[in-house]
Amino acid sequence: MLGFIIRPPHQLLSLLLCPGLRIPRLSVLCAQPRLRAMAVSSSSWELPLVAVCQVTSTPDKEHNFITCAELIREAARLGACLAFLPEAFDFIARNPEETLHLSEPLGGNLLGEYTQLARECGLWLSLGGFHERGQDWEQTQKIYNCHVILNNKGSVVATYRKTHLCDVEIPGQGPMHESNSTIPGPSLESPVSTPAGKIGLAICYDMRFPELSLALVQAGAEILTYPSAFGSVTGPAHWEPVSS
Repeated sequence: MLGFIIRPPHQLLSLLLCPGLRIPRLSVLCAQPRLRAMAVSSSSWELPLVAVCQVTSTPDKEHNFITCAELIREAARLGACLAFLPEAFDFIARNPEETLHLSEPLGGNLLGEYTQLARECGLWLSLGGFHERGQDWEQTQKIYNCHVILNNKGSVVATYRKTHLCDVEIPGQGPMHESNSTIPGPSLESPVSTPAGKIGLAICYDMRFPELSLALVQAGAEILTYPSAFGSVTGPAHWEPVSS
């Protein structure tokens, strides 16, 4: 389960948080050796600090929330201004039927818990891939893969619904067709101003389509996000080529 940032145009501190990781790994990400004034600064850091939270989701939504909440609170304690969660942070089901059963609308209980958590911690959250029942749920019985940005007041400031769905044949594992349960999003979203910079929203398989990245950069994105949930086969095989 991966959530990550590529090629920020200004220096940025990031820390990697994982369940059971005692000492956070801190790194500086920079494409150009220059500092940039931020609208909001991160507590005691000269550079904005963001947390990249790695989790392994299960079908148990409450268990997953507890795990993510611990990492988010740790990020806040360490002075981060924004925490990134990966695609499918809410759950990973065992089959498409269970995926649909566990899905919720944006106004449901689970996102309400994250809204409260953002307020409690005073932290912006990038929720990298929420299984969303949209307004057309009753007609379609399918969901959206939705990247949600919450500000530190708990308000939803942006949503992006994954445009490029992952339908692949995996040798030894059979087909994985995201389109069996998911509808592609209708459009890109304008980059979002955050304490870490202007963020362009994408999700996982979108990375393979460079026109999306170009459009976001041309619209002013300073950070491109591709929260992902790579599998045990496709991850090792494809991760470095697609992220290079």
